[in-house]
Amino acid sequence: MTATYTITLKNCAFFARHGVHDEEEFLGQRFFVDAELDVEQGSALVDDSIEDTVHYGIAFTEIEKIITGRRRYLIEALALEVATTLCSRFPQIRRARISIRKPNAPVPGVLDYVEVSVEHHA
Repeated sequence: MTATYTITLKNCAFFARHGVHDEEEFLGQRFFVDAELDVEQGSALVDDSIEDTVHYGIAFTEIEKIITGRRRYLIEALALEVATTLCSRFPQIRRARISIRKPNAPVPGVLDYVEVSVEHHA
C-alpha cells in the first residue's frame, strides 16, 4: 500500500467574472478557493526534496490562472478544471478536492456564500 499526505491551500482569494448573469461578468466579484491535495508519499518526506512533492506556490499560481482566466457560467465547471489541471501538472497527486465559494451569489435572500466542491481522483 502506498502512503499519502495532504497539502491544503485554504481560502485563496481571487477577483473574477464567473456566473450566469451579465452583471456578474460586468461587475465581477471575489471567489475563495480551497484545494485539498492528497499526494503519494514517494521520497519527498525522506529526502526533504521539493522536486518530489507538490510545490504549493506553483499550485497556487495554477489555481489563480484558471480562476482569473476565461469566464465560466458554473463554478462546478471551474472547480473541475482546477482539479484536473492540478492532477495533470503534478502526477504525485492522487486526489484533488477543490471547493469554490462565491459570497455574492445572486440569490433572493441573505446567505454567507454558495460553495461547490469537486473531487477528482487521478
